[in-house]
Amino acid sequence: MVTKITPEHLFQKLQAEENVLLLDVRAEEKYKDFHIEDTNVHSVNIPKTEIFKLTEEREAVVPALPTDQEIIVTCTTGNSASKCATILTERGLDVIVLDGGITAWKDYLEKE
Repeated sequence: MVTKITPEHLFQKLQAEENVLLLDVRAEEKYKDFHIEDTNVHSVNIPKTEIFKLTEEREAVVPALPTDQEIIVTCTTGNSASKCATILTERGLDVIVLDGGITAWKDYLEKE
């Protein structure tokens, strides 16, 4: 079972100036078009296809991702992020999923 974080909770973390590592697993074009930005966000874009390959390549590693920090995984709606989070958790990474993905994040910001 993958742990999730709500857009509201993520917003609160950013307001509290907590450092956040955000892994966006959408395609590079979508990432370039829009991604979550903040002074305390370190954003990494690794397309989901690269993470899915880890299930086939047991020895492969993800060098861009630390093993000693919580990683918030996001995609468009949260489905691909959940699949990626499961794979990364099996690799020993501390990951949670942004519930509803970028779509929910944008919706939350519109209400704020």
